Amino acid sequence: MTKIIMSPSKYIQGEGELSKIKQHVSNLGDSFLIIADKFIMSITKNIVEDSFNGSNLALTFEKFNGECSRQEINRLIDVCSSNNCNVVVGIGGGKTLDTAKAVAYYKKLPVVIVPTIASTDAPCSALSVIYTEEGVFSEYLILPKNPDLVLVDTSIIAKAPARLLVAGMGDALATYFEARACAEANATNMAGAQSTKSALALAKLCYETLLEDGYKAKLAVEYNIPTKALENIIEANTYLSGIGFESGGLAAAHSIHNGFTVLKECHHLYHGEKVAFGTIVQLVLENRPIEEIEEVIEFCISVGLPITLEDMGIKEINHDDIMKVAKASCAEGETIHNMPFKVTPETVYSAILTADAIGKQFKL
Repeated sequence: MTKIIMSPSKYIQGEGELSKIKQHVSNLGDSFLIIADKFIMSITKNIVEDSFNGSNLALTFEKFNGECSRQEINRLIDVCSSNNCNVVVGIGGGKTLDTAKAVAYYKKLPVVIVPTIASTDAPCSALSVIYTEEGVFSEYLILPKNPDLVLVDTSIIAKAPARLLVAGMGDALATYFEARACAEANATNMAGAQSTKSALALAKLCYETLLEDGYKAKLAVEYNIPTKALENIIEANTYLSGIGFESGGLAAAHSIHNGFTVLKECHHLYHGEKVAFGTIVQLVLENRPIEEIEEVIEFCISVGLPITLEDMGIKEINHDDIMKVAKASCAEGETIHNMPFKVTPETVYSAILTADAIGKQFKL
């Protein structure tokens, strides 16, 4: 039985760490392509330039055009080649980072990932999600290795909107429960192998950290101040959840998220907001103890994650629509089939409505 745990080569986190980027990356190469969108470039370019000031290392700054598409990846590959860059640095949100990872992969270069929000666990992963120029999902690009360095400046993330951090907590919330289900089913993780005890332990630590520091971290971000609680939640959202989902595996919660994308009423939600409700549905599907389900719901309430279909934007329940969600959740190839029992659209349909009914009890 093969077991694999996946992780970036190095993970660095702290207040003001972007100002030290030169000392963190100078061993990787001497000519850096730095990719960021217009807004992120405006708030980070001077910090990066000051860090490299006085060195003989070359910097090429290139604005990201907003979509992780084949066209944009190819454009940036050309920029990289024409400037003889030998390291790719992505600074920003998920699409910027995925694009940087893809460019580095095709150029066979090291990649440095600098997330400016903690809304997903994507920064540490060996995966890029490719879209069309119009923003429609196209394909997953599975990468042979995780980033060479993930650099997290918590003073920048503390200034991002609180809702983004909370969405990251929603994504991280599923990590332990999906990893636990995969372990019980002997299902494979994202590397196509069995998970390790250390991966499951990190996934559990992720959940415990959310319960302990999630609410406090939300308050810190609302006041734009870095605190120990915020540091812990950034680590949980970014590193613990990233290692947990790749090395532990995905199960029902993320499939149910995918199912809800078929409803236009849910299109305003962030990824992690849908995943949070999907986590409650998974626990119902598993018939977990009500105490565990209530603990998760109370956490969601404390930070502002959805616990009912109404919270998801579904004001009136259309049972045909809920069945569409259930069927999409159970599509061939979905990770819901990693659950330790047979799952059908009918059982998912029932679990969604039951989760909604339980959530409504907390609204009374």
